[in-house]
Order: sequence, then C-alpha cells, then structure tokens
Amino acid sequence: MHPPVPDRIHETVAELKDKGVDVVRVTYPDLIGTDRGRDVLVDHLPSVCAHGLAFCRAVYHTTPRGETLAVAGGLDAGLPDVCVYPELDTLRLIPWEPGVAWCLGETTDPATGELAPEGPRSVLRDVLARMARESGLRPVVGPELEYFLCESDGNGGWKRYGEATGNVYVAGRRGDPDAHLLRTLRHLHKLGIGATTGNHEYSSGQFEINLDHSEALDAADRAYLFKASIKELARLDGMLATFMAKPFNDEGGSGFHFHMSCMDADDANAFDGPGEPYGLSAVAGHAIAGILKHAPAIAALLNPTVNSYKRFGPDTLAPWLIDWGLDNRSAMVRIPPERGPGARLEVRLGDATANPYLATAALVAAAHLGIRDQLAPPAPLEGYGYDTSKAPVLPASLAEALDAFAADSDLIGLLGKEFADAFLTYKRDEVSRFNQHVTDWEFAEYAYHL
Repeated sequence: MHPPVPDRIHETVAELKDKGVDVVRVTYPDLIGTDRGRDVLVDHLPSVCAHGLAFCRAVYHTTPRGETLAVAGGLDAGLPDVCVYPELDTLRLIPWEPGVAWCLGETTDPATGELAPEGPRSVLRDVLARMARESGLRPVVGPELEYFLCESDGNGGWKRYGEATGNVYVAGRRGDPDAHLLRTLRHLHKLGIGATTGNHEYSSGQFEINLDHSEALDAADRAYLFKASIKELARLDGMLATFMAKPFNDEGGSGFHFHMSCMDADDANAFDGPGEPYGLSAVAGHAIAGILKHAPAIAALLNPTVNSYKRFGPDTLAPWLIDWGLDNRSAMVRIPPERGPGARLEVRLGDATANPYLATAALVAAAHLGIRDQLAPPAPLEGYGYDTSKAPVLPASLAEALDAFAADSDLIGLLGKEFADAFLTYKRDEVSRFNQHVTDWEFAEYAYHL
C-alpha cells in the first residue's frame, strides 16, 4: 500500500530535464526538524514515486550525537523501515545547486500503508484533518524566525558575524558587512518559499527573515525549507547559521513566532469579530484560552531543547508567563492591531529550535481544544508584563515541560500516543545526558576554590 503514482510523472521528468535538472533531492524532517533525505537521479524518479525510498525508522530515534535510542518500534523491532514518497507538488529548483530540484517527502509505515506516527509532517496532517472534521476551520500561519550567523574565529571555533552593538532593525552593510543577508534573500526568492523581508536583529550576527502566511501545512513546509536553506547557504560561505535558542551568554536568544488565524467554510477569517470585545470573535477567544491552558505542555514542542529555557526570563522579550495582550510584546500571546481579514494571534512562545511541523501541530491542537471546549480567556495583560502575581509561570526547564506534556491527555489525544511516547523518550534522554555532563561553567565555578 502506497500513494498512487501521479499520472503525469513522466511528463514531470521531461519538464525537469528541459530545465537542466538531473537530480531530485527528496527530503523530510526528523523528530527535531533536521532535514534527512536522498538524492535521486531524475530518470529513477518514476520508480521512487511507485515504491518509495526506504529509510530505517530509527532515523526518528537518533540523537544529534548519532546515538540510536530504544524507542518502541525501532531497536526492539529489529530496526524496520519507513518509506518516503515524493510529494511532486512541492518540487522546486534549488537556486544555489544547479541541476538539482528539491522535493518534500511523506513518510509511511510499509506494514500498514498509513502515515508514520513519528513523522512530524504526518502529525500535523492528522491534527489539521481533525480540526477540519470537528470544527470546519482551516488554520492559516505566518512564521517568523530568527537565527545567528557565525564566522570562523581562526582557532577551530566560531564567533558572531559582524560584531557590533545597537544594530537592531538595520539593513545594509552596517550590520551585514559582507551582504550575506542580501544574497540569502535573493536565493530564497528564487526558491519560492514566500520570503518577504529580512533585517538585522537585536544581537550581533542575529538576523530575522519573515515568511508570508498560508494554510498551516504549507506554512510548515516553507519554514522547514527556510531553516534548511539558511544553514546550507551559510555553509556555502564557510559560515555557520544556527537556530539554537540561546547560543551566547552575553546576548539574547532567537525566537520562532507564529501568526495564526483560521478560515471558516466560507473562506472568511473566523477570528474577526466586528462589534465584539476587542474586535475578536468568540472563536478567537476560545483559541486564545486553549493556547493558554495547554501552554505548559506545548512548551515541550515549541521550546524543545535543554538550552531553550535559558532564553526565558524577565525583561528578555521572550515569554515567561502564560498571558495574552493587545499589541503587547511582553505577553505570550500578542494580538496585533489589524482586524478584518488581518485579525490574528501572534504566539511568541516558540524559539528557533522548534520543529516547524510539531510546533504548528501543537498550536493548532491547543487552539482546537479551546474552541471545542468553548474556553474563555482571562482579561488581557495591560502594561509591561513579567509580573508573577498576574499570571502563571511557564515551565522553567525542558524536564518540567516534558512532564506537563506527558500529563496533558487531551493534547496527546490529538497529536497521537505513538508520537508522544517517541518524543518523550527522545527528549528525556536529552535531559538525562545533559544532567550527567560536566560543563565549562561548573569547572570555572568550582575547580580552583573547592
């Protein structure tokens, strides 16, 4: 059992050849959002569409250090396969790799023919289908991502690119002496992933590039391709681009903000509420309340690393409390001032390490639960936030967030138990390994005096 081979596959191959393409790079996200894949010679694309590409299922259970974890269905089952099938409607030429086209793949379980339960794209597909079936809504998402660009320090390490203070919201050589951002924006435009604007951010070497909004699966696809592209373009220049949440002690972190609305059956913005409080519909209020209620659990997916929680805290402009506000950047959920077709939520909880598919799935699931249960939000935050007497505090560590996720049965019911078990096993191992690792800070703090 596998997806049918498109009728026009041979026509697609001919079109690719006419454009000088001889290789199709089929990629998919692993559990942490890193791209995995295989290069396929274009003449073999029809066969790959028919039979899929086999990968060991344990790719979803492999840590950044290369260790394969004992997740159910992997090692214990003898390391079986998943099959990846190209989604030809995602084909696009790679501007910086002449002769190569990029194609996203969907992973399936060859034993059942169903979507692979750990596949991040599969998880999002299932949540979106559930929301459409139960509420008739289609989420629309606009991703905003920050990252740090680093250059060699000449000693085998990395230093921030274009070191200088006070360059927030600047464009040009002042914050980008080698015009790397300009080259990147032009490549992304040719790639066709909806990049709109870019600028230098608060910290030295930190940049933000915004992506246009679209329906949630497409938005997650484009955010995934964006992250992979940024890292690859940096490598081409001998640099390192990192989406790590807080890579430097003396600088702020990198966020992953989500602008989200929902379209109803009439293609109208279901969050717009003319004449209603704050100009927001009851549906928008329910969605806000759902995100607030499930915030401790979804933090595990939007802030998915040990390092993530070093980005939080008072006066960081990274959310610390579970609250919402009207055009208030110190709130976890900000409501931008636009109404009408532009009515939306901006969820500021995520950091740049988040897997775009899992983060989107978590937000959509939390919003859907709020809508389903008709939850009501508290009063919005007024003034500058970070007052613990006014709102509950988010989890302070990955371990706390994982415990909150494990305890949220409603959220896991939407995301899938097999996925949740795999994610919890994977991330709890990360916490355990970190807790056993002796850091440079510990040596500097203790070794001389104790």
